[in-house]
Amino acid sequence: MQRFIDGWFSPALHRRMQIAVYGHYGFALLLLPTAAADFLEYERFKLIHAISHLIQDGKIKVFSINSINNESWLNRQMHPREKSIRHSQFNQYVFEEVIPFIRQNTSTETPVITAGASFGALHAMNLFLKRPDLIQGVIGMSGDYNLQTYTEGYYDEEVYFNNPMAYLPNLEDSFILETLRQSRHIHIVSGSGNYENPDASRKLSAAFQAKGIDHELAIWGQDMPHDWQTWHRVLPFYLENRF
Repeated sequence: MQRFIDGWFSPALHRRMQIAVYGHYGFALLLLPTAAADFLEYERFKLIHAISHLIQDGKIKVFSINSINNESWLNRQMHPREKSIRHSQFNQYVFEEVIPFIRQNTSTETPVITAGASFGALHAMNLFLKRPDLIQGVIGMSGDYNLQTYTEGYYDEEVYFNNPMAYLPNLEDSFILETLRQSRHIHIVSGSGNYENPDASRKLSAAFQAKGIDHELAIWGQDMPHDWQTWHRVLPFYLENRF
C-alpha cells in the first residue's frame, strides 16, 4: 500500500498542517479525526488496516488530516468567540487548501467523500453540507450533529452556521439543496451500545427527510459501543457495499 505524509503552512490556520495519504487510485476518502486527535489517528487505531484491501485494490485513496479541536471547542482556556472563529478557519483550510491538494493528487473529476467518527462525524457532515459542490458524500459514524453539545452554552453566528442541527432545518438555498438531493452517498450510522447516542443520528435523519434529501440511516445493535471496534466494522462495510 502506498503511503506518504505531506504538509504545508496553512494560510487559513496560520500554522503547519500535515496530511497522510494512503493508496494510488480510487475515489478520495477524506478522514476527519475524533476529538483532539491528529492526522495519524486512523492509522494508529488500525482503521486504515481495516480498509487496506480497498486501498490496495484501488477502490479508494485516503487522505487523513489533523483536527484543531484542541484549539477550538475542546480548549477550555480559549474565549468562546475565538473558538468559534477557529472552527470557521478550519473549514476554510479544508475547502481552500485540502480539497485542491486532493485534486492535485487524484483528478478534478474524482469524487470526494468525507468520513469521521464521533466529533469527526460532525466535521465530516458539516463540511459536506456546506459545500456539496466540492464534496460528493459523507459517512458519519457515531456522531452528535448538534455543535452546541460542545460549545458549553456559547452561541453566535459561527456556531449556528457550523451546527447541522440548527441550519439544516432552515436551509433554503436552492443550489445547495438540489446538490444535496443529487448525492447518492449520505450515510448516517450509529451503534446502540455503551456511550453511543443513536437519537442524535435519528434527529439528523429527520432533518434530511424534512428537506427531501435522500440518505441512509442505520442504527446498529447493542453490541456496537462508541469505540473503535464499532468503526472497524462500520467503515469497511459501507465502503464495500455502498460505493
